[in-house]
Amino acid sequence: MASHEAQGCLGAASVWLDPSRSLPLTALQDEEGPRLPAGLPPVVDAHVHLFPDGVFEAIWRWFEQYGWPIRYKLHTPEVLAFLLSRGVSRVVALAYSHKPGMARLLNTYMAEVMHAEPRVLGLATVLPGEEGAPAILAEAFAAGLKGVKLHCHVQCFAPDAPELHEVYAACAQAGRPLVMHAGREPASPHYKCDPHALCSAERVERVLRDHPTLKLCVPHMGADEFDAYARLLERYDTLWLDTTMAMADYFPISLPRRALEVRPERILYGTDFPNLPYAWDRELKQLLGLRLGDAVEAGLLGQNALRLFGG
Repeated sequence: MASHEAQGCLGAASVWLDPSRSLPLTALQDEEGPRLPAGLPPVVDAHVHLFPDGVFEAIWRWFEQYGWPIRYKLHTPEVLAFLLSRGVSRVVALAYSHKPGMARLLNTYMAEVMHAEPRVLGLATVLPGEEGAPAILAEAFAAGLKGVKLHCHVQCFAPDAPELHEVYAACAQAGRPLVMHAGREPASPHYKCDPHALCSAERVERVLRDHPTLKLCVPHMGADEFDAYARLLERYDTLWLDTTMAMADYFPISLPRRALEVRPERILYGTDFPNLPYAWDRELKQLLGLRLGDAVEAGLLGQNALRLFGG
């Protein structure tokens, strides 16, 4: 179901962000709803980014130049007010560090946000391989953070790299889930590494096999290896996927519906808010349009996330 509105992208067999383009992808001027539709089960957005103001603004500059226009340039208090006032019941808040020494600051910030707003389920981060990574995570867990967020593209690591083992062990020992952007897309030549060289479903399977008690969630439905991740869902009870941007009909891809049908109890609704080029509820509308049934919708929209993150 390729979107005619995402002009300029390459096909799903290649990169989604065309390296020949000097401009980012186009923004959509789609209509946004004033709030969630009436009658829905509790909705948890399992993929919301929260950063200190300066970090947010640096991320937005990168996206504006190399990714897509940001429709919602909102700082943390505004992000939460926006989503919660529109009927979202809980948010899973993610941040990621990109240099040594940054993780503790982000984790402290996230813990403060979470304690000020109980509807936030905040996750920690760490830079794989940095000195004292297990201690950084232990401190974050003691502060109440609910899991860990890593990003292979930004932090430039392969999922099965040796320096990750101590991070996986810390998560497994504490019973905290790990959200790791380990899919190959959206890739960009402006990352400091090649996501297609680092990331693959095969590498993620090694992680699942070597760390059988690690609870791992891969965002974007594992983009762009949708079929491979659906097969992993069938094999491993410790794997989850989130829908973030893969179900919004923005990129020129076929809808990755098979994973929804294989293990619907392992799929989480997420948006990437506020770093979106389209309406905040676009992905929700697409998912509701699939008419998956009341039980599947209740799980996908909120219950699965609460079971995973302990909300």
